[in-house]
Amino acid sequence: MGNGAVSVGERLSVPLFTVVTPSYNQGRYIRDCIESVLQQTEVTWEHIVIDGGSTDDTIEILKQYPHLQWISEPDRGMSDAINKGFLRAKGRWVMWLNTDDYLLPGALKKVAEFAEAHPEADVIYGYSYFVDESKRILREKCEHKFDFLSLLFVGCYIQSTATFIKRDIIQAGHLLNIEFRYTMDYDYYMRLALAGYKFLYLPEPLACFRWHGDNLSILGGRSGARWKESCKVKEYALQQLGYAWLANPFIFKAMFYLFRPRRCLLRFRAHGRLL
Repeated sequence: MGNGAVSVGERLSVPLFTVVTPSYNQGRYIRDCIESVLQQTEVTWEHIVIDGGSTDDTIEILKQYPHLQWISEPDRGMSDAINKGFLRAKGRWVMWLNTDDYLLPGALKKVAEFAEAHPEADVIYGYSYFVDESKRILREKCEHKFDFLSLLFVGCYIQSTATFIKRDIIQAGHLLNIEFRYTMDYDYYMRLALAGYKFLYLPEPLACFRWHGDNLSILGGRSGARWKESCKVKEYALQQLGYAWLANPFIFKAMFYLFRPRRCLLRFRAHGRLL
């Protein structure tokens, strides 16, 4: 199982981590995702797969891994699937890992050590490598410490595939908004930030984000839907902050260019480089 110090029974009874994977017809990638979790050592974890009724070979692959907790049934999209997994989670820390993405070796151990050193953290996020379909690294997407103004005006720099949330947050009723298809992560992190939860940055690569033609981030960008959803997130935040009069797409564009240098500076301070 790749986790010799911890038995399957122990891992499933009191896991430190829950990894939730929303799945739909991604059989060509899901094995990499599953195996990347299996390679996580020296920590306890559970892996929950919520499949939306795949018609490819996904189910046959899932059956090959008896440690998985999985269901396959129709859902209302990725956010709905993730919420189902969140509500089943037992781990102290919960993350979602899409079927086409995968964790790097030692990622969960790094997060566990960071969490122990920073008990005040509610959300811990690292960064990812962007890779192609063959796992060739395209770029290293390093980030910076949490900055609300960058989140609001530049966009969602927090990478969901390298982000861990305390289960207490989920138990408090904070779930994804299923109305969002492309920016559910942006909406979620914005709402958590507005609620006062503490975000801490772990300056380590934790996962790989696979960049391919069926990726929702690409599809949403091409159609303009991602930008429209992002505007809704910004509008909501500004309304909550009492600045509803700033909720205008033209202002959002101007603010993006105004605050982007700030984000570059924060990244430089964290990693000594701009990218």
